[in-house]
Amino acid sequence: HVQLVESGGGEVQAGGSLRLSCVVSGYFFSKYCTGWFRQVPGKEREVIASIDRDGRTSYTDSIKGRFSASNDAAKNIAYLQMNNLIPEDTAEYYCAPSSIPPEGCKFPYVGADEFNYWGQGTQVTV
Repeated sequence: HVQLVESGGGEVQAGGSLRLSCVVSGYFFSKYCTGWFRQVPGKEREVIASIDRDGRTSYTDSIKGRFSASNDAAKNIAYLQMNNLIPEDTAEYYCAPSSIPPEGCKFPYVGADEFNYWGQGTQVTV
């Protein structure tokens, strides 16, 4: 079964950087879309980045040029490099897989309701 363990969050000053990790088991990056999400209290979880099964990345506008998603298939770890962090990036961050095809694993088409497995998340505070 699918398991996801996120880590790497913490408290950082505005302008700083963090790299989040997501150790995955039960699925292969080459067969699934991997999404990165964030959620703040009182709001819905939103997808902010995606990597399709062929390795193509896509980002929501608010993080373009600052965040970068990648997958290490050999280690079964997904990464989210976050640079130039701003207070609005404060949230709980998650990764998750979906079986949606590559044409659906990109903005503006990708949505949180297409992902069904979740880890415990990691908190980022800016």
